[in-house]
Amino acid sequence: MKPKYYPLLLIFLCLKSLQSQTLLIPDRVFDGVAMHEDWVVAVDQNRISYAGPLNGLKKSNSYTKQELKGMTLMPGIIEGHSHLLLHPYNETEWNDQVLKESPTERAVRGVVHAKNSLMAGVTAMRDLGSEGAGYTDVYLKKTIDDGIIPGPRTLMAGPAIVATGAYGPKGFHDGVTVPLGAVPVTGVDVATREVRTQMGNGANLIKIYADYRWGAGEPSRPTFLQEEINAMVNAATTAGRYVVAHASTPEGMRRAILGGVETIEHGHEGTLEIFKLMKEKNVAFCPTLAAVESISQYQGWQKGKDQDPDRVTQKKKSFKLALESGVDIVFGGDVGVFTHGENYRELELMVEYGMAPLKALQSATSVNARVLHFEELGMIQNGYLADIIAVEGNPAVDITQMKNVKFVMKDGVIYKNE
Repeated sequence: MKPKYYPLLLIFLCLKSLQSQTLLIPDRVFDGVAMHEDWVVAVDQNRISYAGPLNGLKKSNSYTKQELKGMTLMPGIIEGHSHLLLHPYNETEWNDQVLKESPTERAVRGVVHAKNSLMAGVTAMRDLGSEGAGYTDVYLKKTIDDGIIPGPRTLMAGPAIVATGAYGPKGFHDGVTVPLGAVPVTGVDVATREVRTQMGNGANLIKIYADYRWGAGEPSRPTFLQEEINAMVNAATTAGRYVVAHASTPEGMRRAILGGVETIEHGHEGTLEIFKLMKEKNVAFCPTLAAVESISQYQGWQKGKDQDPDRVTQKKKSFKLALESGVDIVFGGDVGVFTHGENYRELELMVEYGMAPLKALQSATSVNARVLHFEELGMIQNGYLADIIAVEGNPAVDITQMKNVKFVMKDGVIYKNE
Protein backbone atom coordinates (compact mmCIF):
# COMPACT_ATOMS: atom_id res chain seq x y z
CA MET A 1 0.00 0.00 0.00
CA LYS A 2 1.35 3.47 -0.87
CA PRO A 3 1.97 5.82 2.03
CA LYS A 4 -0.77 8.42 2.52
CA TYR A 5 1.50 11.31 3.61
CA TYR A 6 3.22 12.09 0.27
CA PRO A 7 0.82 14.92 -0.69
CA LEU A 8 1.22 16.53 2.75
CA LEU A 9 5.01 16.26 2.50
CA LEU A 10 4.92 17.89 -0.93
CA ILE A 11 2.80 20.76 0.40
CA PHE A 12 5.22 21.21 3.34
CA LEU A 13 8.25 21.33 1.06
CA CYS A 14 6.57 23.86 -1.23
CA LEU A 15 5.66 26.09 1.73
CA LYS A 16 9.23 25.84 3.07
CA SER A 17 10.58 26.84 -0.33
CA LEU A 18 8.30 29.88 -0.42
CA GLN A 19 9.28 30.90 3.09
CA SER A 20 12.95 30.87 2.14
CA GLN A 21 12.38 33.40 -0.64
CA THR A 22 13.06 36.93 0.57
CA LEU A 23 12.79 40.21 -1.30
CA LEU A 24 14.96 42.98 0.13
CA ILE A 25 13.77 46.50 -0.73
CA PRO A 26 16.28 49.24 0.24
CA ASP A 27 16.65 52.82 -0.97
CA ARG A 28 19.72 51.86 -2.99
CA VAL A 29 22.02 48.94 -3.71
CA PHE A 30 25.81 48.91 -3.89
CA ASP A 31 26.55 45.78 -5.91
CA GLY A 32 30.27 45.66 -5.13
CA VAL A 33 31.19 47.93 -8.03
CA ALA A 34 28.57 50.65 -8.48
CA MET A 35 25.63 52.24 -6.64
CA HIS A 36 22.12 51.69 -8.00
CA GLU A 37 18.93 53.51 -7.11
CA ASP A 38 15.53 51.77 -7.07
CA TRP A 39 16.91 48.24 -7.04
CA VAL A 40 15.64 45.25 -5.13
CA VAL A 41 17.49 42.05 -4.25
CA ALA A 42 15.83 38.64 -4.16
CA VAL A 43 17.26 35.80 -2.08
CA ASP A 44 16.31 32.16 -2.61
CA GLN A 45 17.64 29.84 0.11
CA ASN A 46 21.29 30.95 0.49
CA ARG A 47 21.75 32.48 -2.98
CA ILE A 48 21.00 35.81 -4.59
CA SER A 49 18.48 35.06 -7.33
CA TYR A 50 17.88 38.58 -8.66
CA ALA A 51 19.26 42.11 -8.35
CA GLY A 52 17.75 44.97 -10.29
CA PRO A 53 14.58 47.04 -10.74
CA LEU A 54 11.44 45.56 -9.21
CA ASN A 55 9.67 45.37 -12.55
CA GLY A 56 12.32 42.96 -13.80
CA LEU A 57 11.56 40.34 -11.14
CA LYS A 58 9.01 37.70 -12.10
CA LYS A 59 6.50 36.54 -9.46
CA SER A 60 7.68 39.16 -6.98
CA ASN A 61 4.49 38.61 -4.95
CA SER A 62 5.69 35.13 -4.01
CA TYR A 63 8.54 36.58 -1.92
CA THR A 64 8.50 37.60 1.73
CA LYS A 65 9.22 41.32 1.56
CA GLN A 66 11.74 43.08 3.80
CA GLU A 67 11.61 46.88 3.66
CA LEU A 68 14.91 48.64 4.37
CA LYS A 69 13.86 52.27 4.23
CA GLY A 70 16.61 54.86 4.18
CA MET A 71 19.28 52.18 3.83
CA THR A 72 21.94 51.04 1.39
CA LEU A 73 22.07 47.31 0.72
CA MET A 74 25.50 45.92 -0.14
CA PRO A 75 27.67 42.79 -0.01
CA GLY A 76 28.87 41.78 3.43
CA ILE A 77 32.20 43.31 4.42
CA ILE A 78 35.27 41.15 3.84
CA GLU A 79 37.95 41.92 6.44
CA GLY A 80 41.41 41.36 5.00
CA HIS A 81 43.63 41.44 8.10
CA SER A 82 42.22 40.28 11.41
CA HIS A 83 43.40 38.56 14.58
CA LEU A 84 40.36 37.04 16.28
CA LEU A 85 42.54 35.76 19.13
CA LEU A 86 43.88 39.20 20.07
CA HIS A 87 42.18 42.08 21.86
CA PRO A 88 43.21 45.76 22.05
CA TYR A 89 46.71 46.41 23.31
CA ASN A 90 45.51 49.19 25.63
CA GLU A 91 43.60 46.46 27.50
CA THR A 92 46.47 43.96 27.63
CA GLU A 93 49.87 44.34 25.98
CA TRP A 94 50.72 41.88 23.21
CA ASN A 95 53.49 40.25 25.29
CA ASP A 96 51.08 39.53 28.13
CA GLN A 97 48.43 38.14 25.79
CA VAL A 98 50.98 35.67 24.42
CA LEU A 99 52.57 34.81 27.78
CA LYS A 100 49.71 35.01 30.28
CA GLU A 101 46.47 34.22 28.43
CA SER A 102 45.95 30.52 27.78
CA PRO A 103 44.79 29.29 24.36
CA THR A 104 41.52 28.34 26.08
CA GLU A 105 40.94 31.89 27.32
CA ARG A 106 41.88 33.27 23.94
CA ALA A 107 39.50 30.89 22.20
CA VAL A 108 36.65 32.10 24.42
CA ARG A 109 37.56 35.67 23.57
CA GLY A 110 37.65 34.66 19.90
CA VAL A 111 34.06 33.42 20.11
CA VAL A 112 32.97 36.86 21.31
CA HIS A 113 35.11 38.61 18.69
CA ALA A 114 33.66 36.49 15.89
CA LYS A 115 30.09 37.34 16.87
CA ASN A 116 30.88 41.05 17.26
CA SER A 117 32.47 41.05 13.81
CA LEU A 118 29.43 39.46 12.20
CA MET A 119 27.05 41.89 13.91
CA ALA A 120 29.17 44.75 12.54
CA GLY A 121 28.58 43.51 8.99
CA VAL A 122 31.78 41.49 8.53
CA THR A 123 30.52 38.31 6.86
CA ALA A 124 33.96 37.04 5.79
CA MET A 125 37.50 37.59 7.00
CA ARG A 126 41.09 36.54 6.52
CA ASP A 127 42.71 35.97 9.91
CA LEU A 128 46.47 36.36 9.78
CA GLY A 129 48.03 34.50 12.65
CA SER A 130 47.11 33.00 16.00
CA GLU A 131 49.92 34.98 17.71
CA GLY A 132 51.19 32.27 20.02
CA ALA A 133 47.96 30.27 20.32
CA GLY A 134 48.96 27.45 17.97
CA TYR A 135 46.07 26.27 15.79
CA THR A 136 43.33 27.69 18.00
CA ASP A 137 42.26 29.86 15.07
CA VAL A 138 41.76 26.78 12.89
CA TYR A 139 39.57 25.21 15.58
CA LEU A 140 37.64 28.46 15.92
CA LYS A 141 36.96 28.36 12.19
CA LYS A 142 35.60 24.83 12.52
CA THR A 143 33.11 25.85 15.20
CA ILE A 144 31.86 28.67 12.97
CA ASP A 145 31.64 26.43 9.90
CA ASP A 146 29.81 23.75 11.91
CA GLY A 147 27.22 26.28 13.10
CA ILE A 148 28.19 25.96 16.76
CA ILE A 149 28.89 29.70 17.11
CA PRO A 150 27.98 32.69 14.92
CA GLY A 151 30.76 34.36 13.01
CA PRO A 152 32.08 35.29 9.58
CA ARG A 153 33.34 32.89 6.96
CA THR A 154 37.08 32.68 7.62
CA LEU A 155 40.40 31.85 6.05
CA MET A 156 42.90 31.05 8.80
CA ALA A 157 46.69 31.30 8.64
CA GLY A 158 47.46 29.29 11.78
CA PRO A 159 50.81 30.23 13.36
CA ALA A 160 52.82 32.72 11.32
CA ILE A 161 56.38 31.84 10.25
CA VAL A 162 59.34 33.98 11.31
CA ALA A 163 63.09 33.83 10.91
CA THR A 164 64.87 32.41 13.94
CA GLY A 165 65.61 35.16 16.46
CA ALA A 166 63.45 37.78 14.80
CA TYR A 167 60.22 37.69 16.83
CA GLY A 168 58.98 37.88 20.40
CA PRO A 169 58.20 38.01 23.19
CA LYS A 170 61.79 39.06 23.93
CA GLY A 171 63.75 40.45 26.85
CA PHE A 172 64.53 37.23 28.73
CA HIS A 173 67.99 35.78 29.36
CA ASP A 174 69.09 32.81 27.28
CA GLY A 175 68.22 30.30 29.99
CA VAL A 176 64.54 31.13 29.85
CA THR A 177 62.30 29.51 27.25
CA VAL A 178 59.13 31.46 26.47
CA PRO A 179 56.27 30.83 24.04
CA LEU A 180 56.74 32.76 20.82
CA GLY A 181 54.09 34.54 18.81
CA ALA A 182 55.04 32.60 15.68
CA VAL A 183 57.10 29.59 14.55
CA PRO A 184 60.82 30.29 13.95
CA VAL A 185 62.63 28.61 11.05
CA THR A 186 66.06 28.75 9.44
CA GLY A 187 67.05 27.43 6.04
CA VAL A 188 65.16 26.18 3.01
CA ASP A 189 64.51 22.67 4.31
CA VAL A 190 63.17 23.69 7.71
CA ALA A 191 61.08 26.50 6.20
CA THR A 192 59.57 24.14 3.63
CA ARG A 193 58.80 21.56 6.30
CA GLU A 194 57.01 24.14 8.45
CA VAL A 195 54.82 25.31 5.55
CA ARG A 196 53.78 21.72 4.89
CA THR A 197 53.15 21.10 8.59
CA GLN A 198 50.89 24.13 8.84
CA MET A 199 48.91 23.19 5.76
CA GLY A 200 48.52 19.66 7.11
CA ASN A 201 47.18 21.10 10.36
CA GLY A 202 44.47 23.06 8.57
CA ALA A 203 45.97 26.44 7.65
CA ASN A 204 44.20 27.93 4.63
CA LEU A 205 47.17 30.15 3.78
CA ILE A 206 50.67 30.89 5.04
CA LYS A 207 51.83 34.12 6.66
CA ILE A 208 55.51 34.97 6.83
CA TYR A 209 57.44 37.87 8.35
CA ALA A 210 59.71 39.25 5.62
CA ASP A 211 61.16 41.81 8.00
CA TYR A 212 61.08 42.61 11.71
CA ARG A 213 63.03 44.18 14.57
CA TRP A 214 66.02 42.08 15.59
CA GLY A 215 66.50 43.99 18.84
CA ALA A 216 64.52 46.32 21.09
CA GLY A 217 64.43 49.86 19.73
CA GLU A 218 65.96 48.86 16.39
CA PRO A 219 64.30 49.58 13.05
CA SER A 220 62.81 46.69 11.07
CA ARG A 221 65.22 44.86 8.78
CA PRO A 222 64.81 41.99 6.31
CA THR A 223 64.71 38.56 7.92
CA PHE A 224 64.45 35.73 5.41
CA LEU A 225 66.89 35.16 2.58
CA GLN A 226 65.40 35.23 -0.90
CA GLU A 227 65.80 31.49 -1.35
CA GLU A 228 63.92 30.85 1.91
CA ILE A 229 60.96 32.95 0.77
CA ASN A 230 61.02 31.29 -2.65
CA ALA A 231 60.93 27.86 -1.04
CA MET A 232 58.02 28.66 1.26
CA VAL A 233 55.97 30.11 -1.59
CA ASN A 234 56.74 27.12 -3.80
CA ALA A 235 55.68 24.69 -1.08
CA ALA A 236 52.40 26.55 -0.51
CA THR A 237 51.42 27.13 -4.12
CA THR A 238 52.16 23.52 -5.03
CA ALA A 239 49.48 22.57 -2.49
CA GLY A 240 46.97 25.14 -3.78
CA ARG A 241 47.57 27.64 -0.96
CA TYR A 242 49.16 31.07 -1.04
CA VAL A 243 51.55 33.15 1.05
CA VAL A 244 51.18 36.64 2.49
CA ALA A 245 53.98 38.69 3.98
CA HIS A 246 54.26 41.06 6.89
CA ALA A 247 56.69 43.58 5.39
CA SER A 248 57.40 47.20 6.21
CA THR A 249 60.80 47.96 4.68
CA PRO A 250 61.43 48.41 0.96
CA GLU A 251 63.91 45.51 0.89
CA GLY A 252 61.66 43.19 2.89
CA MET A 253 58.78 44.06 0.57
CA ARG A 254 60.93 43.55 -2.52
CA ARG A 255 62.09 40.08 -1.45
CA ALA A 256 58.53 39.03 -0.65
CA ILE A 257 57.22 40.37 -3.97
CA LEU A 258 59.91 38.64 -6.00
CA GLY A 259 59.33 35.47 -3.99
CA GLY A 260 55.73 35.31 -5.15
CA VAL A 261 53.59 36.31 -2.15
CA GLU A 262 50.07 37.46 -2.98
CA THR A 263 49.70 40.34 -0.53
CA ILE A 264 51.97 42.66 1.43
CA GLU A 265 50.73 43.55 4.91
CA HIS A 266 51.52 46.98 6.42
CA GLY A 267 54.14 48.35 3.98
CA HIS A 268 54.84 51.38 6.19
CA GLU A 269 57.98 52.40 4.30
CA GLY A 270 56.77 51.46 0.85
CA THR A 271 58.14 53.58 -2.01
CA LEU A 272 56.57 54.37 -5.38
CA GLU A 273 59.09 52.04 -7.01
CA ILE A 274 58.10 49.18 -4.71
CA PHE A 275 54.37 49.75 -5.18
CA LYS A 276 54.84 49.82 -8.96
CA LEU A 277 56.69 46.50 -8.69
CA MET A 278 53.73 45.13 -6.74
CA LYS A 279 51.39 46.33 -9.46
CA GLU A 280 53.58 44.70 -12.11
CA LYS A 281 53.71 41.38 -10.21
CA ASN A 282 50.00 41.46 -9.30
CA VAL A 283 50.70 41.68 -5.56
CA ALA A 284 48.04 43.50 -3.51
CA PHE A 285 48.63 45.87 -0.61
CA CYS A 286 46.94 45.75 2.81
CA PRO A 287 47.92 49.02 4.55
CA THR A 288 46.45 48.46 8.09
CA LEU A 289 45.96 52.16 8.72
CA ALA A 290 43.74 51.75 11.77
CA ALA A 291 46.33 49.71 13.67
CA VAL A 292 48.96 52.40 13.22
CA GLU A 293 46.66 55.14 14.50
CA SER A 294 45.42 52.96 17.37
CA ILE A 295 48.91 52.15 18.63
CA SER A 296 49.88 55.81 18.37
CA GLN A 297 46.85 56.76 20.47
CA TYR A 298 47.71 54.08 23.05
CA GLN A 299 51.09 55.80 23.32
CA GLY A 300 49.46 59.15 24.13
CA TRP A 301 48.80 60.77 20.76
CA GLN A 302 45.60 62.84 20.70
CA LYS A 303 44.36 62.93 17.14
CA GLY A 304 43.18 66.35 16.08
CA LYS A 305 45.04 68.06 18.88
CA ASP A 306 48.63 66.85 18.65
CA GLN A 307 50.92 66.88 15.65
CA ASP A 308 50.92 63.56 13.78
CA PRO A 309 53.64 61.23 15.08
CA ASP A 310 56.27 60.13 12.56
CA ARG A 311 54.66 56.70 12.16
CA VAL A 312 51.32 58.22 11.13
CA THR A 313 52.98 60.73 8.82
CA GLN A 314 54.91 57.92 7.12
CA LYS A 315 51.75 55.83 6.78
CA LYS A 316 49.89 58.67 5.09
CA LYS A 317 52.81 59.10 2.69
CA SER A 318 53.07 55.41 1.78
CA PHE A 319 49.30 55.07 1.33
CA LYS A 320 49.28 58.04 -1.04
CA LEU A 321 52.09 56.44 -3.08
CA ALA A 322 50.19 53.14 -3.18
CA LEU A 323 47.11 54.92 -4.55
CA GLU A 324 49.29 56.65 -7.15
CA SER A 325 50.76 53.33 -8.30
CA GLY A 326 47.36 51.73 -8.96
CA VAL A 327 48.14 48.63 -6.89
CA ASP A 328 45.11 46.71 -5.57
CA ILE A 329 44.27 47.95 -2.07
CA VAL A 330 43.03 45.31 0.38
CA PHE A 331 40.71 46.52 3.13
CA GLY A 332 42.20 45.22 6.36
CA GLY A 333 42.77 47.11 9.57
CA ASP A 334 44.73 44.59 11.69
CA VAL A 335 41.67 44.45 13.93
CA GLY A 336 42.49 42.88 17.26
CA VAL A 337 45.04 45.63 17.78
CA PHE A 338 41.82 47.64 18.18
CA THR A 339 38.30 46.47 19.02
CA HIS A 340 36.64 43.72 17.00
CA GLY A 341 33.45 45.08 15.49
CA GLU A 342 35.01 48.48 14.82
CA ASN A 343 36.34 47.38 11.43
CA TYR A 344 34.74 50.47 9.89
CA ARG A 345 37.62 52.54 11.31
CA GLU A 346 39.87 51.32 8.50
CA LEU A 347 37.36 52.45 5.85
CA GLU A 348 37.14 55.88 7.43
CA LEU A 349 40.92 56.25 7.38
CA MET A 350 41.24 54.99 3.81
CA VAL A 351 38.95 57.85 2.78
CA GLU A 352 40.62 60.36 5.11
CA TYR A 353 44.00 59.46 3.61
CA GLY A 354 42.84 60.07 0.05
CA MET A 355 40.83 57.13 -1.31
CA ALA A 356 37.46 57.80 -2.91
CA PRO A 357 34.60 56.40 -0.78
CA LEU A 358 33.30 54.20 -3.61
CA LYS A 359 36.81 52.77 -4.12
CA ALA A 360 37.04 52.02 -0.41
CA LEU A 361 33.71 50.17 -0.56
CA GLN A 362 34.94 48.20 -3.56
CA SER A 363 38.10 47.31 -1.63
CA ALA A 364 36.04 45.90 1.26
CA THR A 365 33.80 43.84 -1.01
CA SER A 366 34.52 42.86 -4.63
CA VAL A 367 38.27 43.57 -4.57
CA ASN A 368 38.85 41.60 -1.37
CA ALA A 369 36.71 38.72 -2.65
CA ARG A 370 38.88 38.49 -5.76
CA VAL A 371 42.27 39.04 -4.12
CA LEU A 372 41.69 36.90 -1.02
CA HIS A 373 40.03 33.97 -2.81
CA PHE A 374 36.54 34.29 -1.34
CA GLU A 375 34.64 32.66 -4.18
CA GLU A 376 31.06 33.78 -4.93
CA LEU A 377 31.25 36.63 -2.44
CA GLY A 378 31.73 40.39 -2.61
CA MET A 379 29.04 41.09 -5.20
CA ILE A 380 25.27 41.53 -5.24
CA GLN A 381 24.79 39.40 -8.32
CA ASN A 382 22.59 36.56 -9.45
CA GLY A 383 23.98 33.24 -8.25
CA TYR A 384 26.31 34.67 -5.61
CA LEU A 385 26.07 33.61 -1.98
CA ALA A 386 23.62 35.67 0.08
CA ASP A 387 26.07 37.46 2.38
CA ILE A 388 24.34 40.84 2.48
CA ILE A 389 24.25 43.81 4.84
CA ALA A 390 22.39 47.12 4.99
CA VAL A 391 23.63 50.39 6.49
CA GLU A 392 21.89 53.66 7.18
CA GLY A 393 22.19 56.38 4.55
CA ASN A 394 24.63 56.31 1.66
CA PRO A 395 28.22 55.31 2.56
CA ALA A 396 29.44 56.40 -0.88
CA VAL A 397 28.60 59.93 0.22
CA ASP A 398 29.44 59.55 3.92
CA ILE A 399 31.75 56.62 4.69
CA THR A 400 31.11 56.98 8.43
CA GLN A 401 27.70 55.39 7.81
CA MET A 402 29.53 52.05 7.72
CA LYS A 403 29.42 52.02 11.52
CA ASN A 404 25.59 51.96 11.35
CA VAL A 405 24.94 48.40 10.19
CA LYS A 406 21.26 47.59 10.67
CA PHE A 407 20.81 44.36 8.73
CA VAL A 408 23.10 41.33 8.44
CA MET A 409 22.44 38.22 6.37
CA LYS A 410 25.02 35.47 6.02
CA ASP A 411 24.42 32.45 3.80
CA GLY A 412 20.76 33.43 3.52
CA VAL A 413 20.23 33.53 7.30
CA ILE A 414 19.33 36.85 8.95
CA TYR A 415 21.46 37.51 12.04
CA LYS A 416 20.59 41.17 12.60
CA ASN A 417 17.47 43.13 11.63
CA GLU A 418 17.02 46.50 13.31
